Amino acid sequence: MRNVEKYSRGYFIPPVKSLKWTEKEYITEAPTWCSVDLRDGNQALVVPMSLEEKLEYFQLLLEVGFKEIEVGFPAASETEFQFLRTLIEQDLIPEDVTVQVLTQSREAIIKKTFEALEGVNKAVVHLYNSTSVAQREQVFKKSNEEIINIAVTGAKLLKKYAAETQGNFQFQYSPESFTGTEMEFALEVCNTVLDIWQPTADNKVIINLPATVSMSMPHVYASQIEFMGDHLNYRDNVILSLHPHNDRGTGVADAELGLLAGAQRVEGTLFGNGERTGNVDIVTLALNMYSHGVNPYLNFENIREIREKYEELTKMNVHERHPYGGDLVFTAFSGSHQDAIAKGMKWREDEERQYWTVPYLLIDPKDIGREYEGDIIRINSQSGKGGIGYLLQQHYGLDMPAKMRENFGYKVKDESDKMHKEIMPNEIYDIFNKEYVNISAPLAFNNYRPTQGDHYETIVSIRIDNEVHEFTGVGNGRLDAISNVLQTQLEIQYKDLVYKEHALEIGSKSNAVSYVGITAIDGTVYWGCGIDPDIMTSSVKALFSAVNNMVTTLNAPIGKGFSLNKRR
Repeated sequence: MRNVEKYSRGYFIPPVKSLKWTEKEYITEAPTWCSVDLRDGNQALVVPMSLEEKLEYFQLLLEVGFKEIEVGFPAASETEFQFLRTLIEQDLIPEDVTVQVLTQSREAIIKKTFEALEGVNKAVVHLYNSTSVAQREQVFKKSNEEIINIAVTGAKLLKKYAAETQGNFQFQYSPESFTGTEMEFALEVCNTVLDIWQPTADNKVIINLPATVSMSMPHVYASQIEFMGDHLNYRDNVILSLHPHNDRGTGVADAELGLLAGAQRVEGTLFGNGERTGNVDIVTLALNMYSHGVNPYLNFENIREIREKYEELTKMNVHERHPYGGDLVFTAFSGSHQDAIAKGMKWREDEERQYWTVPYLLIDPKDIGREYEGDIIRINSQSGKGGIGYLLQQHYGLDMPAKMRENFGYKVKDESDKMHKEIMPNEIYDIFNKEYVNISAPLAFNNYRPTQGDHYETIVSIRIDNEVHEFTGVGNGRLDAISNVLQTQLEIQYKDLVYKEHALEIGSKSNAVSYVGITAIDGTVYWGCGIDPDIMTSSVKALFSAVNNMVTTLNAPIGKGFSLNKRR
């Protein structure tokens, strides 16, 4: 990469060690969540939402369970103003929900903001001004004292207009571009604002410390948060809030470490929509906590429906690999992954397990409305026998022997490779039927009947070259007797018959399914499956299917003068 020397680390390490957060293992309780989808998220859309769309999105946020929702910047546009008025005048804000509005430190904007808030039940008024070195020097061209005066002016005006406006108000202050601000100066600005607002236990103030631009590794942000928390005035009456952006792809990590460092509140958006690379993704952040057994107190039990509504209203797309919500995040195509998941699921079924520990699946997909069928295991040329067998069992009740799964797995993978596409469960089932089930050429099993003789003597009727022939066989069971007919009277050479059976329910039809494997002289194992209402008949059909597969593949001769001209 060229020009690497032009970049420097524009963030500031706290002047004292702030590393207590490193002693904590995980987040033990959910923060207060504040959705900023309708402000940060909305302003980042190519086409911002209409009034009607914002109302629908607000309802979505209520259904998810947000108790604090930033509804916009009322002084920025008529749509923003009317949206807030509609919420208030139509009584659309539940009593336990607080709306939040954003304002710059300018009297005309603050006045307009409180006009929009008239009559609100509960609202957070969020005041901000930029404090970073870059903003002070390049944008505002102001001294530290002048920047503090901007914050002081805004803080006093909030008190003034709140006293004149009907409603219940809580104040919030953000030193915007906090991560590019010297820690001592950020602390001075915040404490100056706190001295004006004089927070109490009954009227707490929110100090929000945004990573407006994520400039450092997450551990630096955590140390900055801890330093501020340790040195803010009125600390017991201050709610310390985070607002991480995702410029470095670490928005979730910044928030997680910031919470370890003492933050009590997080502002973010569903799926991380926001300016540039986005805001912190609350879906991921909350479900990460959930994966550690911590209730996030947000409801993502229908994540697919939430995502669909989000995409409809924002015209944004959630990536297929987006944590938790993406189409493919619980999906395994790899054979080894599929095998481990299938075995893990079976292990859970065998007896009750207290904790979820299925390999490769961080949480149980069903807990957020994802389905095992179609979500977890999907088949392509990279898949293995475990996943393919699992899908056949889950969708069609077919529980093949392990060695047969391997044989079938190669057939499905070859088909996917030739077609260059994913193979769907119904296509897998079709391949299984074609390759194994009730194969009737060149030898067609017709029927059988036991005789009065000893040792399970059985007469079997077989159609060969369009002619029906009857043979009598003897064995230690009906299937063995018929197998002996094939081996001795038709001189078909195989050994080591393997057999498995189980009941099969497909729709309203109850059938028996049998699987038979036979070993050819060269050591190759050939498989067949029989399905029939009668268990004995299904086993014979499975044997004939395996024999037909072997005879056809090897073009094997058959004794006693049968030509077998019609091969499958």
